[in-house]
Formats: sequence, C-alpha cells, structure tokens
Amino acid sequence: MHRLGFAVRGRSDRAHLDRVHLERVRLERLHREWVQLDRLRQERVRLERLLAGHALGPGALLPPPAHLSLRDSRTLNLALAPPEPVGRAHLVLSRGRVRYELPLAVERPGGGRLFTVTATLRGPGAAAGAAGLRLADGVWRLTVVTTGPEGRVRHRGIAVDPDQPLPLTPTVRHAPDPDSGALIRVVRCPSGRAALQVTRAGPHAELVRFEPRGDGAAVHGRLVAAPLDGWRARAVRRRDGVAVPAQLSFRGAEFTLDLPFGSMTGAGPGQWVWDVRLSREPGRVRAARELFGDPGDRELTLGRRLTDVHDPAAAFPTPYRVFALPCGSLVRARAYVTTSGAFAVACLDLTEGS
Repeated sequence: MHRLGFAVRGRSDRAHLDRVHLERVRLERLHREWVQLDRLRQERVRLERLLAGHALGPGALLPPPAHLSLRDSRTLNLALAPPEPVGRAHLVLSRGRVRYELPLAVERPGGGRLFTVTATLRGPGAAAGAAGLRLADGVWRLTVVTTGPEGRVRHRGIAVDPDQPLPLTPTVRHAPDPDSGALIRVVRCPSGRAALQVTRAGPHAELVRFEPRGDGAAVHGRLVAAPLDGWRARAVRRRDGVAVPAQLSFRGAEFTLDLPFGSMTGAGPGQWVWDVRLSREPGRVRAARELFGDPGDRELTLGRRLTDVHDPAAAFPTPYRVFALPCGSLVRARAYVTTSGAFAVACLDLTEGS
C-alpha cells in the first residue's frame, strides 16, 4: 500500500509538471506571436507614414501653420495663412478609402487672414454614441484643398517645422483620450508633411479614484481595451512578489476592490510597498487577440495613465492615514500614484506587539 501510494503521488506530480510545462510553452508561443504582431504593426505604421507624406513637386506643401495641435487626442485645432488669395478652403482627413472633409472658416485677426477649423476626433475603442470623426488605427493624411478667385483648385499638404521649440508646460505634448485610451498625435512624415498617427490603447486597468474609510479603503477603476469577464485582483509586494487576494466586484467595465490591509500587514513586519494587479482567472483565459490585440492573459497593473500631466506623483499628492480594521488592528497606510503612473500602497501595522 505504501509503494502504491508513492506511485500514485509520483504519477500525480509528473502530471502536474507536464501541465506546468505545457502552460509555459503556450505562454511562450503567445508571447512570440504578440511580439511578431507588434513588429508587423510598427512596419505598417512606417510604410503608412511614407505614403501619407508623399508630395509631388515644388509648392506641394503649404508653409507651417500658425497653429496645429491635438488636445487629449480628441480636439484638432488648425489655423493657417494661405500664401495666395483664396476664395474658400477645406481640410481633408484621409486614409485609404475613408475620407472626411472639414470646411475652413475665415478669421481676420489684426487685419490678417487665417483659415481655421476645430474638430472632434475619436480613436479606436470610443463609445458607440460618442460624437466626432471616427479614425481607425494607422496614419491619416492631412490635405488642404483651396479654391482661388479664378476657380483653380489646389490640393496641398501642411509642412511641419522640425525645429519648433516645445513649450514648457506641466502637461505632456501628446496625451491619450481619457475615455478610450487611444492616442492621436500630429507626426512629421519623412517628406516634412504633417499627418495624424492613431494608436489604439493596449489593455490596462485605469485608476478612477481611491476612497479611504475608517476601517479600510476602496479602490475604483475601469478596464480599458480588455475583456470584461473572468478577472481577479491581488496586492503584490514589490520586495519579493508576495501576493494576497483582494475582493473584486464589476459593473460593466468599472470595478471596485477593497484593499486587504489585514493580509498585507500580516505578510511580514515592517512597512512595504504594494502594487495592485488584475489577472484572468484560471480556465477563463480566452484568445482575445482579434478583439483586443493582446493574447488575453496579460496581468494588468492598476495605475493612472490616461492623463496629460508630466508627473502624476506631484500632481496627485496623498497623505498617510490610520485605519482601524475590523479585526482590531491599527494600520498606517498611504495610497499614491508614482511618477510612472502606477498605483501603489505603503502600509505598516501599528498594533502593539505586531
């Protein structure tokens, strides 16, 4: 019986090791495929930039505009002064067979003449009912179509000044859409022509707010560009990767989790920093590459990344607080956002004898 039990345990251990090996092989294959897809996407974007920047002959580009910017990857602002008399003009955004035409309004600041336009853009992942021009992932050409007094129609691109100094502001130059996470920015093609580059958001968990209570704390967040089912949450200690589970509840893409202060401080003496991570539950991981551009089993670290500030740690300061847990322990904790945008928690058990 003893030998039989040993043999059964041996077969069970071998079966477990086989399953671990197969899972490791599967994850390595998915990672290789993901890297391959990312390289193909980079090459496609490079070729699209070359095509979008194509300009023929002298005069194919208008001089750099008085103003060209994108606010939060949603609001396009353009103001340009045509080098010759123009009766009317419009801006064309095009990629492949998709084409949008935006009429340019005439303004006369200080006796001059400017053609201006403001438009709302929406990148991949935007809500179905959101207003604005829908731009797919890729590079979009900007073309100004002008009609002269004699009826001559000209199609020209917009030049970008590569030596234009960047303004010193507390906000970043290119910020993602705070709703969809898509990034739309003005880029300079090899020919010097301006274009819009649209990049869909990768799967991540976005911090919405943090609610401290007397006996604990709740964290509110939402999933961006990720499947909505089969997630679990853990607090992971940075020092050594020790993890404790956290209670997680969902309402659509939005979720709420309670920070497990008791388990976090009970994992060892001293004050340590913890991250909050979301991962798919075993058996619920699905091949979501076609929908989300990701193997579907990536672990997501909670953070505030859909922001336009340079230094989230300085922009969102938080104090230390003392929490009286239901078990009777006193915990001093501080939840904060790091410079890189990650959400972190530092906690220490203040209970006597701990």
